[in-house]
Amino acid sequence: MPELPEVEVVRRGLAEHVVGRGIADVEILDSRSVRRHGPGPTDFVARLRGRRIVSAERRGKYLWLPLDDDDAILGHLGMSGQLLVSSPDIADPRHLRVRLRLDDGSELRFVDQRIFGGLSVSEGGAQLPPEIEHIARDPLDPLFDAAEFARRLRRRETGVKRAILDQTLISGVGNIYADEALWRTPLHYARNTRHLRTREIDGLLGHLRDVMTDALAEGGTSFDALYVNVNGQSGYFDRSLHAYGREGEPCDRCGTPIRRDAFMNRSSYWCPRCQPRPRNGRW
Repeated sequence: MPELPEVEVVRRGLAEHVVGRGIADVEILDSRSVRRHGPGPTDFVARLRGRRIVSAERRGKYLWLPLDDDDAILGHLGMSGQLLVSSPDIADPRHLRVRLRLDDGSELRFVDQRIFGGLSVSEGGAQLPPEIEHIARDPLDPLFDAAEFARRLRRRETGVKRAILDQTLISGVGNIYADEALWRTPLHYARNTRHLRTREIDGLLGHLRDVMTDALAEGGTSFDALYVNVNGQSGYFDRSLHAYGREGEPCDRCGTPIRRDAFMNRSSYWCPRCQPRPRNGRW
């Protein structure tokens, strides 16, 4: 699933290519991709036709495009969603679900192979869609409150990775960047949040910011064709990963083979020497 760096790369592409454009027409090729729009596909089309896109915004892994009537197009990429800016001369991609024809002749295409993502219209949601008010700010947000994050983290009693994947505590963090930040800190993914030291929390937050900033500079992480930016280009931060996806490879810090554990229907990658497993859940 695209995480903060990948979604931010898409947002920046949308800001460059579609902000200021009018929506001349909307075509829904698969109604499942607008299932989150309660009034239905016909209403989705009617609300967007003739509107103008005024900016491109993001909160965590969600994107929204504020419109000139104070509504917004709210989007989530899910596992395989893509927002592509294309010429109408370019053949439709195989999994095209929604097409927005823009007044400069270009098209904004929502492509989604697995159909876990989707688009909707958020009424009055131009500043912040009410549907995502519960999503916390992300660590790159200038208004992110590090002290409040530390207080809320310590009030929990759970594994640190499970905590930082909670989008109501800190947004934008997914499996890849959680593993990378924990390796950099270093902390084992099951360390109990209640027993984290101040320096460990500060270090973890700093490394979350650093790894996401580094990934942004390289266009995000692409392991396959499911994540691309608005021009269809892949990111290449996968070449810089120290932990995620490197099972059996030597740790870049100590040479110990990286391990992979099953975790929340996913995987956690960690170094047994640099990130020792906590004893009795304490440290």
